[in-house]
Amino acid sequence: MTSEYAGNQGASSEKTSQPWLSVVGIGEDGLAGLGTNALQAVENADFVFGGKRHLSLAAAAIKGQARPWPAPFDVAMTDVVALRGRKVCVLASGDPFFYGVGVTLLRHISANEVMSFPSPSAFSLAASRLGWALQEVDCISLHGRSIDLVRRHLHPGARLIALTSDEKAPSLLARLLAEAGFGTSNFILLEALGGPDEKVRHTRADQFCLTDVDPLNVVAIEVVADEKARILPFSQGLDDALFEHDGQMTKREIRAVSLSSLAPRHGELLWDIGAGSGSIGIEWMLAHPSLRAIGIEQDVERAQRAVRNAEAFGVPSLEIVIGTAPDAFEGLPTPDAIFIGGGGSRPGVLEGAITALKSGGRLVANAVTLEMEAILLAAQARLGGSLIRLDVSRASPVGSMQGWRPAMPVTQWTWVKP
Repeated sequence: MTSEYAGNQGASSEKTSQPWLSVVGIGEDGLAGLGTNALQAVENADFVFGGKRHLSLAAAAIKGQARPWPAPFDVAMTDVVALRGRKVCVLASGDPFFYGVGVTLLRHISANEVMSFPSPSAFSLAASRLGWALQEVDCISLHGRSIDLVRRHLHPGARLIALTSDEKAPSLLARLLAEAGFGTSNFILLEALGGPDEKVRHTRADQFCLTDVDPLNVVAIEVVADEKARILPFSQGLDDALFEHDGQMTKREIRAVSLSSLAPRHGELLWDIGAGSGSIGIEWMLAHPSLRAIGIEQDVERAQRAVRNAEAFGVPSLEIVIGTAPDAFEGLPTPDAIFIGGGGSRPGVLEGAITALKSGGRLVANAVTLEMEAILLAAQARLGGSLIRLDVSRASPVGSMQGWRPAMPVTQWTWVKP
C-alpha cells in the first residue's frame, strides 16, 4: 500500500469579504427538490460546476456556463478557486458536507466565502425508507474506497448503510459478507433514492443475485453472524488467531499493554518499526477512524502479510514501507507516536526514532533480547520515562495434566518527548 504524504494545506489565506461560492445539494428529484434560495443560487451563477448527472438535473435553471468536473477529478479544485470573486455554484449530491464535495472544497476555500444549501443525504433517505434511527446506524462511504472498510463494522445486530461506487459494488459487498461469515445478513439495495426510478429490494447477502442494478445506489445491512463469523471485537489485544502471522508478532497480552502505553488520540500518526504482521498498526487504526499508521518492515514476505492483514481487518489504508530502519525513516511524515517492536537494537534505530518523534509524542519500545533490554535501560537512565516488565504464562499440557509455561518476558520503555 502506498500513499502520498501531502498534508492538508487548509483554506487559502486569500479571502473575500462576501460569499461568492454557492454549494447546492441536489437530489434525484432535480429542481423540484430545491428551496427558493438554492434555486436562485443556481440561476444567478456565472459558472456552475458539477458532475454530468447533476448538471443535467439542474439544466433548466442554469443560465451561466455549465462546467463538468474534469476527469480525473481535481481534488485541488483549481478551476473553482481560479474564479474566486465571481458568482460560482457547485452542484453536489444530497448533503455536500457528508462524504461530499463540500469537504474537498473547504480545504482550499474559506467557509466565510461559501453559502451552502444541503439536501437530504443518501444516508438520510435510506434511513427514512427503512424506518431506521440514523443516529444508531453506522454510515460508511465506499465510494472510490475499498469495500474492506466495512469489516470493522460487522457485529451481530449492527445496522449499516454503505454508499457505493457503482452497480458492481453491491455484489462484491454481498460476497465479502458471505465469505466473512455474515451471509445470512439482511441485505437491502436502495437505488436512485428520491427520484422517479427509486427502488428498494431485499435479499440475503449469500443469496444476492439482483440484476439491473442502478449505478446510483446505497446498501443497507442488518448484520447477522454465523458460528464462524470473523467478528473484530472493540477491545485492544485481539486474538492472535485472527492475524495471519509466522509466529513473529507482538502477542495479544503484550499488544494490549503496548497499545495502552501508546495512548492513541484523535487524528494521530503512528510509526510501527519492525511491523511484522502489522498487528500494532492495525489495532491502532481500529481504535478510531481518524488514526493513521505506517508500518516499517524490512522483510518483504512479512510486509506483504501485513498488507493482507490490514485488508482483512478493514483498515486497508495502513501504509507499509519496505525498508530497514533507520534509513527507511527518510521522507516519512512526522509521527505522533512510535512503537519499536523489532529491530530496535540495530545501530541508530532508537536514536533516529527519538529524533523523528514530534514534541509531546510518545515512544514505546519492547525488548525481548538482553541486547535490546540494555539499550532501553540506558535510554531510561539518560532520558527518563517508565520501565515495566511483562511476564505472561499460559497453561499447557504436562503429561496427562497441565502446568504453566512462561513466555519470554518483555521489558517495555515508555517515554514522552519534551
